[in-house]
Amino acid sequence: MSNAQNLSESISQKPAKPDWIRVRAPQSKEYQETYDLARTLKLNTVCEEAACPNIGECWKKKHATFMILGSVCTRACAFCNIKTGMPDKLDPHEPQNLAEAIAKLGLEHAVITSVDRDDLDDGGANHFAACIKAIRETSPKTTIEVLTPDFMRKDGALEIVVAAKPDVFNHNIETVPSLYPRIRPGARYFHSLNLLRKVKELDGNMFTKSGIMVGLGETKQEVVQIMDDFRSANVDFMTIGQYLQPTPRHAKIDRYVHPDEFHYYERMARAKGFLMVSSSPLTRSSYHAGDDFAKLREARKEAVNR
Repeated sequence: MSNAQNLSESISQKPAKPDWIRVRAPQSKEYQETYDLARTLKLNTVCEEAACPNIGECWKKKHATFMILGSVCTRACAFCNIKTGMPDKLDPHEPQNLAEAIAKLGLEHAVITSVDRDDLDDGGANHFAACIKAIRETSPKTTIEVLTPDFMRKDGALEIVVAAKPDVFNHNIETVPSLYPRIRPGARYFHSLNLLRKVKELDGNMFTKSGIMVGLGETKQEVVQIMDDFRSANVDFMTIGQYLQPTPRHAKIDRYVHPDEFHYYERMARAKGFLMVSSSPLTRSSYHAGDDFAKLREARKEAVNR
């Protein structure tokens, strides 16, 4: 079968996109201003690189999620639209440029993520710490959320990031264990789970967060089991969103999960004791992250006062 036939078959087998997953194309003055600022300061955003469906809404509010450590990842996850290959050299000016962008955007809550950097001895941990320090110096009132790689085989890396004191430590599990060989072959489920557990051991006051995509072929029972695994690791905040196939060469979407099922997952997660849950088709790690962080802090206060 030719490549053209394979592509045609892939497209024809893709489920029709339901109304609840459709979003408007990005078009606003604020969107363009955010785009221009990122280009001027030579910064990458995961909003663009990962083809996030919420980019129009978020950038209209100037809520960009910046991606540090370059634009090329050393992993090749089947769901991810970020380029894979020989990674970029670290930009020594990135922490200061990042801090400048966050100050100009007036972000009350900044979300910083990165590509995987298996080529670096520390996996990029010291660069994360430098970025956190630069933001604290420029915007001391801004709360900081990091979404890190798994730092696999990088002894001491996690400790460096936790010691830099982000307000939220996020590391996404992404999918259920049974799908890891196909969807996330370079990672290990229990390593990622233990990373989240270790954050709480290092700093019991730091909020932890993790998320998964659904629609890749997982079962309801597997999703609920992840909730239990997260609670055993004392994860505070869980996100659940719909997987969207970026291109025909990425993992095929198994199904579009109905909003009612997302509501079911939210009820289950809240019953299991998460301080915060975001479960909807368009949920992403950084979607409404600032508002969610405010709710997260309030939920902790209420839990302490009970």
